[in-house]
Amino acid sequence: MTEPSADVAGAAQPAVLPPAAAAEVRETHSAVVLLCGEFAYKVKKPVDLGFLDFSTAERRRAACHRELVLNRRMTPDVYVEVLDLVDEQGTARDHVLVMRRMPDDRRLSTLVRQGSDVTEAVRQLARQVASFHSSARTNAQISECGSPEALEQRWRSNTEALRQLAPSGVPTATIAEVERLCAAYVSGRRALLEDRMRTGRVRDGHGDLLADDIFLLPQGPRVLDCLDFDDTLRWMDVVDDLASLVMDLERLGAAPVAAQLVRDYHEFSGAVEPSSLAHHYVAYRAVMRCKIAAIRESTSTGAARDAAAREAAVLAAIGVRHLRAGVPRLVLVGGAPGTGKSTTADRLGELLSVGVLSADRVRKELAGLSPDVHHPEPYGVGLYSQESTDATYRSLAAKARYLVGRGETVVVDASFSTVAQRDLFHAVGSDLRSPVVGLECAAPREVVAARLRGREHVPSQYSDADLDVGMKLAGARQAWPSAVTVDTTASPELTARRAAETVSGAVAETVSGAVGS
Repeated sequence: MTEPSADVAGAAQPAVLPPAAAAEVRETHSAVVLLCGEFAYKVKKPVDLGFLDFSTAERRRAACHRELVLNRRMTPDVYVEVLDLVDEQGTARDHVLVMRRMPDDRRLSTLVRQGSDVTEAVRQLARQVASFHSSARTNAQISECGSPEALEQRWRSNTEALRQLAPSGVPTATIAEVERLCAAYVSGRRALLEDRMRTGRVRDGHGDLLADDIFLLPQGPRVLDCLDFDDTLRWMDVVDDLASLVMDLERLGAAPVAAQLVRDYHEFSGAVEPSSLAHHYVAYRAVMRCKIAAIRESTSTGAARDAAAREAAVLAAIGVRHLRAGVPRLVLVGGAPGTGKSTTADRLGELLSVGVLSADRVRKELAGLSPDVHHPEPYGVGLYSQESTDATYRSLAAKARYLVGRGETVVVDASFSTVAQRDLFHAVGSDLRSPVVGLECAAPREVVAARLRGREHVPSQYSDADLDVGMKLAGARQAWPSAVTVDTTASPELTARRAAETVSGAVAETVSGAVGS
């Protein structure tokens, strides 16, 4: 057989496959691939599997052309052409997709298993994927595949299948937790998902980025085998598309490589999205692959069955870990003036890499004042009147609702002196199905008094509360039984670390949707 021309696509040229004895044969559920010399020859099987139908020669011809065109978007030099397979009379009987053969030892999966240094190659890969996503098509029909309803249905199809398959290494309690967490995220993040649809972040992607199908060549990465049998399964948020490979690298034990891929992708794409969204989609990809492993377990025997069971368990663990990490939280850091709440809130925000909403700052902004200008007033007067305080908490709650609804964890720095003030934020958490964690800062009376007296000489950044105001506010506080008390007499760094541990523990207890009051 003559070598196919790389610049001919879809030509109706006759082809003769290499003899089976001269080729390495690989088989999938829907195709046979013959590897011979520099080329790979892929022939579709005459099967109808429901989700794909190659039962006629015409369907197989169309499928070959489809695979050629779609994969050429990322690797035009690998997908060469489609040729006709003819009988002795020259009549086309079937069709073959001709590809350039890739070296097995350059698979990304092989390299990371070997512990090879793939830093520069992964950076090139991140650039390639970011460029592909920036030019990938989108329209209203494609965007609908990123809707909350579409995402809910995708999750449901996977979790229902897992319940039916009952993989041996995945407890029903794990499946139930996946169902709770994914439902809470999607339900509470409708605003985020709709923003992504509206701003063109749902695109015609690759659909199945996996380390086995990526080859790191000296000329640069080559990405093969996009999802080609169903357009709607390829239409997804670009974060979802990348998440497939992030998940796969973690499955292979290459979490640092996965983290580098995400960092480099963000650099090249300029994309900004909450980390919770990436966690959510990595979890989705893991659970989907868990289902596939569970199917293999149910249809295999012996060692193959055991291997599939182990893989399902690993993937389920990845999914749960990312779902937990991706829970957007509303952290209320309260306490009377001088208890160290603002310092703790700021350090906690830095530690968690999340934004901090400050009541002192918002109060002054609402009054048209610069937040960093000292503006002391008596307790209950002017800036500190009940009307001003109520407006401040309403504004804080609205800002928190906006951010948590878009997938962000938020720390709110305010006194939270009354049940009514706290209830504003518990309503936000309930509406957005996000846990609310209350932290009440405390210190001995003499420490608080010394801190407040010190403000008279060196005013704090935003707070105007002096000793008199602080003591009156402390005396008017209503009990906060659901909050965890945070002792702020240690260093700010240690206090923040302890607070972060409390937040993590409290989130683990409340991911089912329960919120305290």
